Amino acid sequence: MDLGLKDRVYVITGATRGLGNAAARALVADGAKVLITGRDEKKAADAAAELGDNARGIAADNADPAVAGRLIAAAREHFGSFDGVLISVGGPAPGFAADNTDEQWESAFESVFLGAVRLARGAAAELGEGGVIGFVLSASVHEPIPGLTISNGLRPGLAGFAKSLSDELGPRGIRVVGLLPSRIDTDRVRQLDGLSADPEATRAGHESRIPLRRYGTPEEFGRTAAFFLSPAASYLTGVMLPVDGGARHGF
Repeated sequence: MDLGLKDRVYVITGATRGLGNAAARALVADGAKVLITGRDEKKAADAAAELGDNARGIAADNADPAVAGRLIAAAREHFGSFDGVLISVGGPAPGFAADNTDEQWESAFESVFLGAVRLARGAAAELGEGGVIGFVLSASVHEPIPGLTISNGLRPGLAGFAKSLSDELGPRGIRVVGLLPSRIDTDRVRQLDGLSADPEATRAGHESRIPLRRYGTPEEFGRTAAFFLSPAASYLTGVMLPVDGGARHGF
């Protein structure tokens, strides 16, 4: 299938590694151009260099109120246009309700929630018909994940914002979509498994509850994200798609 991605330009935040990087790789593989961001300038530049001439890296912090305008301007400067954004950010600190501090909540709210809202609003102001705003969220949108209390608190609210935004932007032909990964085999998930006394047993336990009986690969997530952001998905908006091997119990 031709996804219609050739020469379309996307901003992908938090894309020096993990799920954001997997999405950037899939987009470039299908002909898109990407501006990828990370907090560390060298890591962003190195990650972009691995993707070739159709990628540029720039240092950016999603919590920066000015970041949206700066990234969109950079995309237009480097590639001549701006067709969409995928808002991804590293997961907030793990912990239970009694353990997480106010500082951890405030930091996560600024980067995970308010930063994403600002990026989406900035993109909405600049996109035309056919544009797309994507959010990398979490399976915690539907089912709380033990030990990830901050994520459980913030991700569902952000999904609600995304759904509201899809209603507001639909008449302009701009789509808003969300991806809900669960056990994807990234550094973040391996780190979370490693917090247990027996990481291998923890992973095996998770796999036993996934209908496909395995963790997903970053490449599988990336291909899903590329389709969702592409013109081939032109009639999908307001959708929160689990990428979880069937782990979610509901329909």
